[in-house]
Amino acid sequence: MSLRRWKLQFLAEAEEVSALRSALPVHLGRWGLDELIDTAQLCVSELVSNVITHVGPGTPATLIVSKEGAGLRIELHDPDTRALPTLRNEGVDSESGRGMDLITAVTDRWGVRLLADKKVTWCELGTAPDARDHPVAIPGVTRAEALLHLHAEATRTGEPGPSRLSTALAEEAVIEIITDFLHWLRAYGSDEEEVLDRAQRRFENQSAMSVVN
Repeated sequence: MSLRRWKLQFLAEAEEVSALRSALPVHLGRWGLDELIDTAQLCVSELVSNVITHVGPGTPATLIVSKEGAGLRIELHDPDTRALPTLRNEGVDSESGRGMDLITAVTDRWGVRLLADKKVTWCELGTAPDARDHPVAIPGVTRAEALLHLHAEATRTGEPGPSRLSTALAEEAVIEIITDFLHWLRAYGSDEEEVLDRAQRRFENQSAMSVVN
């Protein structure tokens, strides 16, 4: 087991929640994240309860807690790709249906990744703000920032991009651009795989629309 990563497989039952909560302080204490213990316990409780309520008691699940820089990432894996957590705007004081509202209130960000055989609901908290606002000066990140600026300018002016590159060179350029953006996403603490999945789905949807039209 990694010193900065804790993984546990369990069955999503109400009695397991207290055991998971009790185990968290041991790991977070070793990582020097004592100030995040209460919030992490709340997040784990809500994520597991969400699976029990919307997927079913006894669902096989996996909890992964890892130190990410100065913060913490919590992932809960379950096999149901249909029951997606959503915000219900019930408010944190509501008697029920407040799980993801609480997660939103106490974490830096959260999201869901859909894989072939499972979904991953994740949240991050306590991430050092300076790491997000001032990422390490990686060349790919700098190039990605420049490309974002050029894209914004082209979008406003309607000017076309380069059109004289050969197909082979253009493909290599696209690969380099995608690589740079992956560096940029990681530098700002985003989930690269989730963004790629979203981009692929958007591309497929737009392609399908163009065929229809």
